[in-house]
Order: sequence, then structure tokens, then C-alpha cells
Amino acid sequence: MAATEERRPKTWQELCDKYQRSLTLTELGSKRDPENEPYRSRYRARELLEQLRAELTEEEEVDISPATGCSLALTRALVEFQLGVNLTETEELSAGEEHLQRVLNSIQYLPPAPESISLTLQCQNKLGILWAERGEIKTALIYLEAAESLYNRYMKEVGKPPFDLNEYFMVEEEKLTDQERSRRFEGVYTHTLYYLAQVYQHLEMNEKAAQYCHTTLQRQLQYSGYDPLEWAINAAMLSQYYLSKQWYMEARHCLAAANVVFNQAGQIPSAEAAKESESEQERLVLLQQRQAEIARCWIKYCLNLLQDARKMLEDNIGELDTDRQEDLKAQRLKDEDEKEKGRKKAVLFGSSDLSDSILATEEKVTSNYPLDFEEAREIFLVAQNCVQEAKEYFQLDGHVTDHIEVLQDHSALFKVLAFFEEDYERRCKMHKRRVDMLEPIVKELSPQYYLLICRQLQFELAGTYYEMMDLKVAIGNKLEELDSHTIKKINTLAQCAIKYYEIFLDSLKDMEKKFPEKLDEDVLRPAMVAKFHIARLYGKLITSDGKKQLENMQTSLEYYTFLVEYCKKHEDAIKAVETELELSKEMVELLPTKMERLRMKLSLA
Repeated sequence: MAATEERRPKTWQELCDKYQRSLTLTELGSKRDPENEPYRSRYRARELLEQLRAELTEEEEVDISPATGCSLALTRALVEFQLGVNLTETEELSAGEEHLQRVLNSIQYLPPAPESISLTLQCQNKLGILWAERGEIKTALIYLEAAESLYNRYMKEVGKPPFDLNEYFMVEEEKLTDQERSRRFEGVYTHTLYYLAQVYQHLEMNEKAAQYCHTTLQRQLQYSGYDPLEWAINAAMLSQYYLSKQWYMEARHCLAAANVVFNQAGQIPSAEAAKESESEQERLVLLQQRQAEIARCWIKYCLNLLQDARKMLEDNIGELDTDRQEDLKAQRLKDEDEKEKGRKKAVLFGSSDLSDSILATEEKVTSNYPLDFEEAREIFLVAQNCVQEAKEYFQLDGHVTDHIEVLQDHSALFKVLAFFEEDYERRCKMHKRRVDMLEPIVKELSPQYYLLICRQLQFELAGTYYEMMDLKVAIGNKLEELDSHTIKKINTLAQCAIKYYEIFLDSLKDMEKKFPEKLDEDVLRPAMVAKFHIARLYGKLITSDGKKQLENMQTSLEYYTFLVEYCKKHEDAIKAVETELELSKEMVELLPTKMERLRMKLSLA
């Protein structure tokens, strides 16, 4: 009796139950698997799928439910597909590929039909992902572009909401509505576009990658198939592409959308609430991280907008060109309306409700280039709030590199805001803020572990002190006579600049404290600029002591001479420092004459 019972044909309900158990093990059971057996549930699901495949193959006739009307061949193909997916998820890529390719070979030439289209599309998606994971990006592209082409052909020729894969193993009463079928199918195609965006990015087809990423994000909102945190960070990352193209309206729209959708993920739990459970603690950390990452994208947006505005407005000595400023203000009034109408249609995200929230967020910061201090200050304040937000997560203890990058952006914001400031004293205070935020860090960091960052900070501090000295000189030039306080301030700032340039140059020396005979390409220009600036700084030092003045001129000459001689020996360096080299050559000719005159004057005194 037992043997007879074992051989009886399975009912359709029993086959459906077995299929559903395999899905439950894969989707839910695998999340609870222990670390030492990460694939336990998937292996069990595979056993069920293999049993199901055998039962479907052995039975001469299976009474398939009218819920789908799919053929037995398609039903078997689905089980084969799920086995292929299972194998790829357990890192058995070659076996998984064999199963998936077998399925695709059996169905890809069928005419697009509601019964088979989802299976074909998902099979192509999975093979595309599999080849991408192997690093075979061009092969992955073939499968994913085929999936895209198939979707477009189906929608054009058929257009009917197709069967979902899960319906292959359903009874009549579980049948999905056309609306739900359509939602799931569109979700599959959205994944196709998502994977294509990544593949195009790998192939450095950046414009196409951005286009597909934007479409993916829009479709995720349209069909409500997205995780708010993942969506928000992807939108924020897309904004950085638009920044590289100087498309500020699009970049701002992505960032505003990122903020709005991020808020859908719920409020960041309090520290007290997070202590109650490990999952809440993990959620707290993830939310804080994503919030900080979006804030950093906003910082880049504001900084780029300010810096690009500066490039438009500065004259040949790096100061504000007031005539250019007035021309741009007049031009803006003519262009503003047309610009709004032209670009907005292409970039709006989401439903009308979501769009209203995004628009309200957008209005907090402009996408126009700032043309005066007040406009620049508004952008600066938005960025500064984001700096504080980013620093809450990216703290120095645990996030050294990220924390310092945020500080460097903050410093750069003060630097570019100072360009718009007409009052030299207020400019000086802005640069002093840069010194106050960077100097403690560079003193604390170990060059042994953070050499590149230390060099960047040393060079920036030197440049900041240099700018402050120039401003103090400009302020002093407006006075009838330099007072002792101003002289002392100029000399102190010059000496601080020299100190940090020297520290930077010392970091380039070898173990024997010798300066390299040939500099690496990545440090060539900074090193030559440092030498040039030190030469100029010694020439700026103010002293009434003739001997000290002569010493300073001699030191200045040595640095100018180093630059000239280095470029004679290494002609490939000339292109990197053309302007500095020409000025250095002039000074190498002029300084000896000036020094001789001073010596004669001192000898006659």
C-alpha cells in the first residue's frame, strides 16, 4: 500500500504548496539562517525544487490550474529558472548559468506572449547580473539590452498585463488582477533599467548611465516599488553627475527629491529608543549615515554653484569684475523664465503630492549662479547647515577621512564666499575661520598613516595664511603709513605661510632628509608652487634691519633659482609651472642687482 501511495500522481494543489514552500524558504527562511550555515534555507529550497522538477517530468499528464493556462513546458521552465537563481545565490555561478541559459534557449524564440514574457525578461536580467558579477560587462550588456528590446516589443505588439511567475503555481481563486500583474511586470522591467544604468556606468558611458538611473528612479516612484533609503541615496548620487555637467536645476531637483523620499523612511529614532533593541540601533546608524551622505551631496551642490559663479565673475587677477557682474544680472532677468520652462518638464519626479513636497524643498536654495555677496551667503548658509549635519555622523573618531573631507569642503565654502566680500577685514576673518578649523586637525593627524591628507592640509593652510597676508598688505596700502601692529601682523602671517609650505616640502624628502632630484607627477606642481610662494613671501617680509632684509632677499633668490634650475634639468616640468617659471626667471635676473644696491647702501651707512 505504501509503495502504491508513493506513486500516485500529485495533485496540482500539492505541487503548488511545494513551490510556495521553496519560495518561503528562499525569501524568509534565508534571513534567519545562522552565520555558520548561511545557505541552509536555500539548500532546502533547492531540494524542494528538484523534487518538483522530477514530479513534473515524471508525470505523463499534470492537471494544470486554469488560473494561468500556462503550458506544462513553461511550468517546467519556471522550476528550472528558480533552480538557476538558487544556484547563483549560493555562489555556484557556473551551474546557475547552465540552468538559466537552458531556460532562455527554450523560450527566447517564442513570440512575446502574456504567459512567457515575464519569465524570458527575468531570465535575461539574471544572466545579465551573473555576467556583470564575473566582470564580463559587455556580455552582461548583451543580455540586458535584449531584455529592454523584448519589453518594448511586447508593449508595442501585445501590451496586455502578463502573467506573473508566481501565478504558474496558483489555483483559480488566487489569480492576480490585471492591475497587480501590470505592477509586477513593470517592476521587473524597472530592474532591467536599473542594471543597465550600472552596466553603462562601468563602461564609462556616463550620460547614458545617468539617463537610465533617472528613468529607474522615476519608475520606482510611479510603481511604488522601492526602498526609501536606497532611493534617496541613489537620487543624491545622480545629482553629482548633473553637477559635473553644471546642470544645477536637475541636480537640485534630485537632492530635494532625496530629502523628501528619505523622510518616508521615518524619523531617526532617539538614542534612548535605539538602546531598546539591536535592530533599532542598526536602523539608527543606517539612517544617520544616509542622512549624512545626502547632506554631503548638498554641500557639493552649493560649493560647485559658488565656485562656478566665481569663475564667471573673476577678472585676470582673481578679483570681482563688476562690469561682468552687471551684465550677468541683466542677462539673468531675460533668461530666467525660459530656463524654468525648458528644464523642469524633463526632471520632475513622482506624483503631484510628492512633486509639491519636492518643489517646497527646492525653493530653500537657488539653482542660479549667485552674482553678489548676499546671494552667495544664502547658498553658503544652506551648505553650512549641511556641514553640521554631515559632521554629526562623520566624526573624527571612526571616520577620519570623511570627517576631514567635510572640513575641507567647509573651508572651501569660506574661501569662495570671501571672493564675494568687498570688505578686506571681513574677508580676513573668513580665512581665519578656515585656519581655525584645519590647523588643529593637521597637528593631531599622524603623517605616517595619513600622509596624503596631511600634505593637502599643510598646503591649504599655507595658502590660506598667504591670502590673509595679501589682504593685510592691501589694507596697509590704504594707510598713509604702516603702523607697527599691521607690520607685525603681515610678518606673522607670512611666516606662518612659509612654515606650512616648508612642512609640506619636508614631507617630500626621503629617509635621509634629501629633496628628490625628480618629483613625482602628482606632487610636481604643488612642490614648485610652494617653492615659488616661499620665494615671494621672503620678499614680502617687512624689516628695518638692512642685514635681515638682505638675508631675506638671498633666501628668496635661492628659492626662485631652484625653480628655474629644476625646469632646466627636467623640461617636462615646464608646462606645469609656466607662469611661475617666467616670474622666477625675471626675479633671478633682478634680485642680484637689488641686493648689490642694498649692500652698497649698507656699506656707506
